[in-house]
Amino acid sequence: MENLDKENKYIKAKERVEKIKKFYNNLLSYVIFIGLLAGLNYYIDHWNYPWFLWAAFGWGIGLFFHAIKAFDWNPFFGKEWEERKIKEYMSKGDSDYKKTQHWE
Repeated sequence: MENLDKENKYIKAKERVEKIKKFYNNLLSYVIFIGLLAGLNYYIDHWNYPWFLWAAFGWGIGLFFHAIKAFDWNPFFGKEWEERKIKEYMSKGDSDYKKTQHWE
């Protein structure tokens, strides 16, 4: 049983490292590609209209959400919130819990 727990921990840790690795690869691609676009923008019109910022902003939003997912950061519904809700529902009786189940 202890070996199974170690294997599960190892698998979860490996998956987490893979997520973080993918994020850093995405970040590196972002820096390189946006840098090339900025150089091209400067070469074409000396930043009279910095159009590369549109790509930087759009990809940056995606990168932000990728970071949230990779680092398991959620300020609103984090682990503390989950634990509080679990304790709240465990402390309620079955009748109180069924009142919250509007779809049944």
